[in-house]
Amino acid sequence: MLPIFIAAFMAVAAPGPLEVARDKQDRAALTELAAQAAAAAAKAPNDPEAQYRAALAHCYLAEVAIELRDRKAGRQIAEQGIRFAEKTVALKPASAEYYRLLGTLYGQAVTDIMSGLTYGPKAKDAINKAVEKAPKSSMMYVARGVGNYYVPAQLGGGAKLSIPDFQKAIELDPKNAEAYLWLGLSLRKENRDAEARQAFAKSLELNPNRLWAKQQLEKTPAK
Repeated sequence: MLPIFIAAFMAVAAPGPLEVARDKQDRAALTELAAQAAAAAAKAPNDPEAQYRAALAHCYLAEVAIELRDRKAGRQIAEQGIRFAEKTVALKPASAEYYRLLGTLYGQAVTDIMSGLTYGPKAKDAINKAVEKAPKSSMMYVARGVGNYYVPAQLGGGAKLSIPDFQKAIELDPKNAEAYLWLGLSLRKENRDAEARQAFAKSLELNPNRLWAKQQLEKTPAK
């Protein structure tokens, strides 16, 4: 009985194909997964989970495009994902996770002042709703921090504003590797390199497979 329980636990804890491809920055695999999820969503327009999976796949694909410095493609992919995420919220408005994903995609679609004016307020509204619905969820604060990170300071965002949210996310879940990764990015943007390196190192300790975290640690000055 015990081995079955352990196997079941490991199956739950193990990262899925989307997370594995995201961590490896495997853009080709994510593109295929996003296409498959979009096709499934098209066949089940009234299934919020099908729409969610398509939105999540596009969110990860946009994330990797942005990590690879292809902001134009990242925005286009995020805008595709927004359509699915908006459907999830319309179909099941009680879900904090659906609002979190929608807000994250809005944030990914911000590439300049004009897109910030379009998507910035929407991102803020969606993520604030997510936090309201799940105030003790670490990932909701990560999402709000990421949203602030991407929104230009001129529009009320910026790295400095995002730091408290990442710190709150870590307080709620000390094993949240994404929170440490984004905390590191924000600290570095504020010229706090030593602290940023510590955050990146902790992120990698928690998730050694996250290639982007490794890249950020390597490019952050030791002094």
